[in-house]
Amino acid sequence: MFPVLRRFSVKLLLSRRHYRITGKMATLEQLFQPVQPRIDDTGNKVTVVGTGQVGMAAVFSMLTQGVTNNIALVDVMEDKLKGEMMDLQHGSAFMKNARIQASTDYAISAGSKICVVTAGVRQREGESRLDLVQRNTDVLKIIIPQLVKYSPDAVFIIASNPVDILTYVTWKISGLPKHRVIGSGTNLDSARFRYLLSEKLSVAATSCHGYIIGEHGDSSVPVWSGVNVAGVRLSDLNVKIGTDGDPENWQELHEMVVKSAYEVIKLKGYTSWAIGLSLSQLARAILTNANSVHAVSTYLKGEHGIEEDVFLSLPCVLGSNGVYDVIRQPLTEKELGQLRKSALLMAQVQAGIQF
Repeated sequence: MFPVLRRFSVKLLLSRRHYRITGKMATLEQLFQPVQPRIDDTGNKVTVVGTGQVGMAAVFSMLTQGVTNNIALVDVMEDKLKGEMMDLQHGSAFMKNARIQASTDYAISAGSKICVVTAGVRQREGESRLDLVQRNTDVLKIIIPQLVKYSPDAVFIIASNPVDILTYVTWKISGLPKHRVIGSGTNLDSARFRYLLSEKLSVAATSCHGYIIGEHGDSSVPVWSGVNVAGVRLSDLNVKIGTDGDPENWQELHEMVVKSAYEVIKLKGYTSWAIGLSLSQLARAILTNANSVHAVSTYLKGEHGIEEDVFLSLPCVLGSNGVYDVIRQPLTEKELGQLRKSALLMAQVQAGIQF
């Protein structure tokens, strides 16, 4: 070996040995003059359990929209988990100083402000809804206690399906106050509704106001009595709007909302981007204490004459401690009847769950 290269090799070996022994590197000592110890807490940590299409769409939306720069990923599939983490880390220069961690160990979630659960099993061919609920309940029995252990003050957002029932299951398992357990609910359904309204009216979706409430699913309820543009209620212009006797057939928009997820799944195999954006919006509302209104699945006993322990969606005011208020919308008798029917359906399914 040439003398110069030999000297360089010896210096490199010694510097590495020095670093291993002292935990310091000469370059760092020359670059930095410490003023105080660094802390890792950013105050906006979000843990996402499940690195499937929905979980990763939520993570990507939160990071790229600047909702949080501190994400922890948890999954049982170690290789997939590491791959998703590395892929995101490699894009750090394009984001706002993101801190992205991943592990199969729930300790990685410690200190989270929000825990988003997207993990769950899919419905098998010929499987009943109750069987699916039970299998996902068994999954949540593993996940939820671990999250509560490491982040006892977090707000929980459930996105796993059937979301309303699994939000109820999470509340029962966690022992958390009802205002800190939220289901993604009909926040996405309402966004789909507003999009379809915008297409029919040729007005931006952000200027079309309307809510889908109740179950995130087939028995969801469109609140036609409240749909408006610039405060002008469409029901004042068309008293039959949303009814079978409506000559303009507005009710087809709700039918399209219900069918849209099935259509997307049929075409691409899963839904991801819209629900990911929905979860990002909810996380932003909580992390910024926004006091903004969103249709999320929340504890409804006592609201609108509902007597069952169920979680269904109503417009709620969200902030740093979860749900602050439930908006008491004036509903028609038809809308009330549909909402109460949804509650009974949820209660019947929940009665068969084994905790």
